[in-house]
Amino acid sequence: MLHLRDPHDSGSYGFCPFYAATGHYCPGCGGLRAVNDLTNGDLASAASSNLLFVASIPVLVYAWFRWLRVQWRGDPAPPLNPYVLTSVSIGLMVVFTVVRNLPFGAWLEP
Repeated sequence: MLHLRDPHDSGSYGFCPFYAATGHYCPGCGGLRAVNDLTNGDLASAASSNLLFVASIPVLVYAWFRWLRVQWRGDPAPPLNPYVLTSVSIGLMVVFTVVRNLPFGAWLEP
């Protein structure tokens, strides 16, 4: 659906409630545009829309292949502490949100 209907048109999928309420970009702002750009093969535009989303894709692919290997072979993978993963993920989103809303991080705006 995101490939066929362009989210670059203002309001085509509604508006971000966080941005509407505060005037600041949330970590997800630009995510729909990034997915649309990726389905069109434009990695640079996707990264320009939401760098955090694009940078997280290799990590998610690695985690998926790791899970597939464990399921296929039955080998126990070294455990990943869910509390550490959650804390790191939330920390990255907070830092990304703060930096993209500061003057020197304007290049991260969608």
